[in-house]
Amino acid sequence: MATTENALLGLLRPTGRGVLATIKADGRPQLSTVDYTYEERAGVLRFSTTQSRAKVANLRRDPRASFYVATPDGGSYSVLECKTELTDPAEQPHDAVADELVDVYRAVQGEHPDWDEYRAVMVADRRLVVRLHIERSYGWIRG
Repeated sequence: MATTENALLGLLRPTGRGVLATIKADGRPQLSTVDYTYEERAGVLRFSTTQSRAKVANLRRDPRASFYVATPDGGSYSVLECKTELTDPAEQPHDAVADELVDVYRAVQGEHPDWDEYRAVMVADRRLVVRLHIERSYGWIRG
């Protein structure tokens, strides 16, 4: 079945799990499973990670990435080609990055039992937000 970009983007949910593909220094792909939140109007997926992760080093060197999502049965899938934007790590419990990390957590997980503790951990972990700006999609929608 021929697919349209809208149908492929329709596989994204406001929150979900997908696979991020970045480019390692030697040119091979590096894959990471991540939980994300998707903002349809902006065409942006967001997730949090720590500064020390390989995906962060790869994206700081080369901001191109692909993101894979599929239906639970694997019958339909979409690959999104993206340009990435990374925040700096959270430096203070109430800075803009920590606020965005709270937004991402709320969208993906719901409410946290102790937001002050969460914010302190985000700073201690050097956690940041990755934003994937969707440029193109391809895939297959089972008919």
